[in-house]
Amino acid sequence: MSTDFDVEFIDRDDREARFVVRNITPAFANGIRRAIIADVPTLSIDTVRFVENSSVMFDEQLALRLGLVPLTTPEDFAEGDTVTLALDVEGPGTAYSGDLVCQDPEVEAADENIPIIELKDDQRLELEADAELGYGRDHAKHQGGVAVGYRHLQRVNVVGERDEYADEEPQMLRGVIEEDGELVPTDDFDNDLTNRYPGKELEVEDVPGAFVFHVESDGSMPVTELVLRAVDSLVDRADELEQAVQL
Repeated sequence: MSTDFDVEFIDRDDREARFVVRNITPAFANGIRRAIIADVPTLSIDTVRFVENSSVMFDEQLALRLGLVPLTTPEDFAEGDTVTLALDVEGPGTAYSGDLVCQDPEVEAADENIPIIELKDDQRLELEADAELGYGRDHAKHQGGVAVGYRHLQRVNVVGERDEYADEEPQMLRGVIEEDGELVPTDDFDNDLTNRYPGKELEVEDVPGAFVFHVESDGSMPVTELVLRAVDSLVDRADELEQAVQL
């Protein structure tokens, strides 16, 4: 396998990206997917100390909800580092993730509008929580990649004209196709090849060694940073294996 990887983005923003990686094997593609899910550490609430909870929900249930709130994760945090957050809300009203206040200004809820609990009159929720840096392989709450998948890049070949009397049935294809060296998402033509190639007989084939990745971040970090950290983790593990073999 060539080590000269080629990466081309199809679309991206802070939370979601699609990109093509060439010159890799299916095993390496799956390694990237697993690293994005399991090997990039993120902050998540681990311990909660309740000062007052007069809501209708038990402390344990609220702690579980708080643990699943994605938090922004600064790059300079190391494994085992902790940071403290506080929440103090009185009813009537709803306590949201955005009500969490952290001692570190770089750490906050990735989404401000996640509801935690609805408080009625005379109900109050006051607490402190410790968030710890951890790995998705240890607990799902630390998985920065909430939706990570890949599939072969495909190429469509026109092999002839369709018989003029033949019924043109929809030919559905999802993902991304390569057309004259350009990448075309199939949703550009409603995932129906007959919209793109009316009246044509077609063959679809996988492009060797090319995979389309679709990655969504939970907001703990931008999706490009999530991918880069995952690849770095693969490199580090390969270096560790090389050193171990040489001993």
